[in-house]
Amino acid sequence: MDFAFDAVTLDYRDRVLAFMDEHVYPNEAVYYREVAELEDRWAWSRTPILRELQARARAQGLWNLFLPGERGAGLSNLQYAPLAEITGRSPGLAPAVFNCSAPDTGNMEVLAIAGSPEQQDRWLRPLLAAEIRSAFAMTEPDVASSDATNISTSIVRDGDSYVINGRKWWITGAMNPDCAIFIVMGKTDPQAERHRQQSMILVPRDTPGVEIVRGMEVFGYDDHDHGGHAEMIFRDVRVPAENLIAGEGDGFFIAQARLGPGRIHHCMRAIGIAERAIELMCDRVAERVAFGRPLAEQGVIREWIARSRIEVEQLRLLTFKAAWLMDTVGARGAHTEIQAIKIAAPLTVQGILDRAMQAFGAMGLSQDTPLAAMFAGVRTLRLADGPDEVHLASLGKYELRRRAARG
Repeated sequence: MDFAFDAVTLDYRDRVLAFMDEHVYPNEAVYYREVAELEDRWAWSRTPILRELQARARAQGLWNLFLPGERGAGLSNLQYAPLAEITGRSPGLAPAVFNCSAPDTGNMEVLAIAGSPEQQDRWLRPLLAAEIRSAFAMTEPDVASSDATNISTSIVRDGDSYVINGRKWWITGAMNPDCAIFIVMGKTDPQAERHRQQSMILVPRDTPGVEIVRGMEVFGYDDHDHGGHAEMIFRDVRVPAENLIAGEGDGFFIAQARLGPGRIHHCMRAIGIAERAIELMCDRVAERVAFGRPLAEQGVIREWIARSRIEVEQLRLLTFKAAWLMDTVGARGAHTEIQAIKIAAPLTVQGILDRAMQAFGAMGLSQDTPLAAMFAGVRTLRLADGPDEVHLASLGKYELRRRAARG
């Protein structure tokens, strides 16, 4: 197996690294200060520094890197993976600078794959230009959304329209006033076969009956610097029938297609977080003295650093394998590896962040380092796109079935 990056990847990687050093890292504090000074604290996409950096990135051809084909940079999953890792080192700012931040990436993929020409012109085009933001409304408080077939929001045909009723929460990005469109998942036919009951439909933010109830918090963080997470109600929301994405009953399969690349992106960004945590940990223990010698000379500290390095290297190789398989045999052929990285990445990076916070002492829990916020974000990934237990059960079932097939 060839572990070397190809020429295209190396070129993008060098340019993204240079851009991060020259523009992103020096402006992180500026960005967070500007977010804090906003009149609408959720409107992170309106900060002057972000718009300036986006213009620079776009001018340098570092734009929509996640999206294959003519609309994006044309990169494969394997080519984009190391770039996602780099942007993950500055999780609150860098992905948005390159227009590669979730949930917009997944929503753009849905529209690119399954959207009609009219839907693409009205919504995908401005999303690709970062003129608007979007949200994906699937999770519900009243059912176990880890089983997507439980989704109870109703999407009912009424003449030339669909009427939507339901309650959603943890809708990432929805608090941002620039979030102009929601992709809503609900049931169009509760009597159909289990995986043909769900559909996806486009709901503009200003549609009557769309109500933002509140912003959600994660360990006390409201994540307002990337649009927050909302609880929402859709009450007799009426949209044109042409807002349905693909056809009735296609929602579950569109969701599955959306999740494959998204998991590569999430996992690689998490690896970037882990790398930054290791660097911060090394710097901290080199300068701190306890019991007469630097922390870096303490055996347990060296063990933490060594274990962190081993774990992140293992995780990166597993994620690269998943990306390579997606490119060569498709998402179905990469099913095992995609589930494996979804399980392994958040848990592994959570452990590395925990060690880094411990090495910092009380400072590691405070706002004086990015570690606590990173920990909160990574911990949510053990629930987002399905909890660990669901993926473990599915992966275990697959292994048993594979063994049984061999007799």
